[in-house]
Amino acid sequence: MQEKHLFEYAIIRIVPRVEREEFINAGVVLYCAKQKFLQMMFTLNEARITAFSETISIPEIHEYLCAFQHICNGSTSGGAIAKLPIAERFRWLTATRSTVVQTSKVHPGFCEDAGEMLQKLFNQLVL
Repeated sequence: MQEKHLFEYAIIRIVPRVEREEFINAGVVLYCAKQKFLQMMFTLNEARITAFSETISIPEIHEYLCAFQHICNGSTSGGAIAKLPIAERFRWLTATRSTVVQTSKVHPGFCEDAGEMLQKLFNQLVL
């Protein structure tokens, strides 16, 4: 039996009209210190998003989510934040903000494989 590892995750939300506080789940970001894992998955359901706001820019939202992904991956295109240690990157990504792309509160759990857990959460909470 494999060892269970503590992980933390947050749901990535699209908030087309911040003042209304309505949102659409678009992705999941998951961090597991023991496995040195920080990854996210996302999808954009354009029909659902435009049902909330016809003026929202889908390409702009896609850019924001790709920036999240670059930060998760620690890639050079993620800027200064992507150079931070993995735990600090996760904390930065999940910090409370009042923008079109937000995250839920951070939730903990235990898993054997962080990649499998990310896929499971994505399927349950986003798709």
